[in-house]
Amino acid sequence: MTHPGQLLREKNLYAGKEKGQNFLANPGIAKMIIEKIGLSNDTRVLEIGPGLGALTIPIARAALHVTAVETDARLIPLLQQELDNENLKNVTIIHKNILKIDIADLSCDKKFVVIGNLPYNISSQILIKLVEERRCIETAFLMFQKELATRIIAKPGGRDYSRLSAVVQYAADVSHVAQIGPSSFFPKPDVDSTILKFDFFEPWIMNLEQEKVLFKVIKAAFSKRRKSLKNAMTGGEFEFEKPFIIKALELAGIDAKRRAETLTVEEFTSLAKAVWETSKNKDITFH
Repeated sequence: MTHPGQLLREKNLYAGKEKGQNFLANPGIAKMIIEKIGLSNDTRVLEIGPGLGALTIPIARAALHVTAVETDARLIPLLQQELDNENLKNVTIIHKNILKIDIADLSCDKKFVVIGNLPYNISSQILIKLVEERRCIETAFLMFQKELATRIIAKPGGRDYSRLSAVVQYAADVSHVAQIGPSSFFPKPDVDSTILKFDFFEPWIMNLEQEKVLFKVIKAAFSKRRKSLKNAMTGGEFEFEKPFIIKALELAGIDAKRRAETLTVEEFTSLAKAVWETSKNKDITFH
């Protein structure tokens, strides 16, 4: 691989700080990542943010096909040049923001393995999107800032446990793959990066409508995380009334005085089902 700094200098380009761009520059780390992922010649990969091809090239050598989604138009000719230099023909580059793509439209005939060195500024949004569209995804290997990765894998009871933790752990088994220092990137970020693996669950615990309620319940519960559930979930964007919330909590067998950060994923699921059941007798709809 050509060092990203050299590629950018040759075209008088720069890494966009506003885009959260830090390009992997260590071929040894790229090799390690591919080995840990364990791709085979029948794997279809969706790569988010291929950048200048540090991961795209070794992925393409190991996989059946790579769909590489890149939002920065400046980088696409450079990426294509790197692929041509390696005579790799099994990569389709899509110039689009991943947040605006319906993954099912890319084909669900065979599920994707998703790989990405995610832009730091929209990592959480991308992860939520993958959870919502996971029916077309087998596993995902994603790189985050270490601090965000810590929040994603956090367990109930601590300050790192958050809305993102609960939503992701409902949908997937999350495991730590590797930690990478700043020196492996160009430009060097200020923090370490962590790669996490997401093995998405099936069959689904809830139907799609109930799942939407679950995600709204989790969001409402964490919206005022220092307050008790009965107060945190009252009002807000869902306009829950306190008697409604208290009834749902009772139905789920959850103490109304508890706070969101103490609830397990299973308890959130029970609460969402209770909200769903209670809403049938009220004029409440979920969009």
